[in-house]
Amino acid sequence: MSGFRKFLMRGNIIDLAVAVAIGAAFNAIIQALIKDLITPLITAIVGGHHDFGSLTFTINGSPFKYGDVINAAISFFVIATVVYWLIVAPAAKLTTLANRNKEATERQCPDCMSTIPVAAKRCMYCTALVTPVQPPADVPAPRRARHGYFAAE
Repeated sequence: MSGFRKFLMRGNIIDLAVAVAIGAAFNAIIQALIKDLITPLITAIVGGHHDFGSLTFTINGSPFKYGDVINAAISFFVIATVVYWLIVAPAAKLTTLANRNKEATERQCPDCMSTIPVAAKRCMYCTALVTPVQPPADVPAPRRARHGYFAAE
């Protein structure tokens, strides 16, 4: 029982629960935006029905509600666009900025393929002798905060 409790109390389970709750609330906002603003805007530009959800066709007495598919496609497009521009693109930019100095300060050991500092003379994992390599001159040195320690990236 204690293992199950530890599993539930790990940070990533709680983070996932919060993400699902926020995602559901975000979905409700997007659905309202699609239904009340975007769909009327499309019908004002194109003309025709005011509610895509009521669009149907019938074959042998079986109704097919293709209007719901149109609403779902518009919702998916809006959600995907918002997630990309507000989450994915900024996260990729931050990752690029965080890793630009890391690439200049680390390299792989030729013997054991572990990551070691660029200026190392001996691998700290396999103790093999390696020739030190000076970092390129065009890479700026890591920033230092006022108190003398490296600033957080």
